[in-house]
Amino acid sequence: MSSAAPSPSSAPENCGLEVFWDERLVSYDFGPGHPMNPVRVELTMALARELGVLDRPNVRVSAFEAADDKLLRLVHEESYIAAVKHAGATGLPEVRYGLGTADNPVFIGMHDASALVAGASVAAAEAVWAGRAEHAVNISGGLHHALSGAASGFCVYNDPAIAIARLLESGAERVAYVDIDVHHGDGVQAAFYDDPRVLTISIHETPRTLFPGTGFPNETGAEGTSVNVSLPPGTGDRPWLRAFDAIVPPLLRRFRPEVLVTQHGADGHALDPLAHLTLSVDGQRTAYSLLHRLAHETAGGRWIATGGGGYELVQVVPRAWTHLLAEAAGGPIPPDTPTPEGWRAFARERTEEIAPRRMTDGTDVVEVSTWASGIDPASPVDQAVLATRRAVFPEHGLDPMTDV
Repeated sequence: MSSAAPSPSSAPENCGLEVFWDERLVSYDFGPGHPMNPVRVELTMALARELGVLDRPNVRVSAFEAADDKLLRLVHEESYIAAVKHAGATGLPEVRYGLGTADNPVFIGMHDASALVAGASVAAAEAVWAGRAEHAVNISGGLHHALSGAASGFCVYNDPAIAIARLLESGAERVAYVDIDVHHGDGVQAAFYDDPRVLTISIHETPRTLFPGTGFPNETGAEGTSVNVSLPPGTGDRPWLRAFDAIVPPLLRRFRPEVLVTQHGADGHALDPLAHLTLSVDGQRTAYSLLHRLAHETAGGRWIATGGGGYELVQVVPRAWTHLLAEAAGGPIPPDTPTPEGWRAFARERTEEIAPRRMTDGTDVVEVSTWASGIDPASPVDQAVLATRRAVFPEHGLDPMTDV
């Protein structure tokens, strides 16, 4: 991405999807027994291939370079980058940098693997900003917990923050980031907390019951550009989508980003072992569709999407992120589509698990219950949403009670 990139106001020459993928991305691996098993990414790409998503005429699968130190320094401290390199070369912990903990055990090649993930997200940002693609996806990315000087929550380098910082460096004046991972997107929020050019919106399980313990509505940042929706445990598809409708569309419409960056952690699913929301794959697929529409409505179609969390490795993540890829490619997969027999056999071979037979959980998410339909003061979800609207909507010239 260079300063000579075309203005983002111009229509992309190739209105398609570019997927940044390299088999080496599975080297981001904390070892046996760790929840962040790269097989989830491997199975996602295999499922997308078998369903023909990656062979569509408007989809390109592209190579990319690992992020160099100059890119990493857009977000991370030089001493931290040096610590990651040292730990990855020696296998020795650097605990003061969060390296060598239970969440972030050291592994040989850690720097190279982490820089590769960051490079894929930067390449996605470059493709969209330069107009080479309308949408771009790094399914291995979304490592949103990494802080400027420390690893955190399975995340070493914060690839979404680095991609956003690169967009700003290249001249972007308004970037919106929407994070639908079950965990608060704390690292991205921290990177831009005092920067009104970046609107960060995170919809997550309440930090009262879940890592990382941040993401309360009163964390509002510069000019109300840090937005947190803190949902109670047990929140399912319909109330989650209602919360999304009450917060995300009105703020994106008011902010008018030049680029929309989204993080799609699949760990809000009912089967996820690390959290307590009860979404289905169908609810997640609906959220992807809503974000796609909002990218076109508010950001001229410029959309960069990443993966994120998600620790039900076979039953959830591959289907959810294949739906994301298909949505970004402009051709959603019908929910009742069977999963290919060859993919199920591959999943059994790689994990010894029986994979799901269809691309749906069988739930019927048809309509979103909109905020405009009225507030239920007894609903914990509506209470959570109202707290967020009261905290940030006035900063954007919006009425927290009525504007939708």
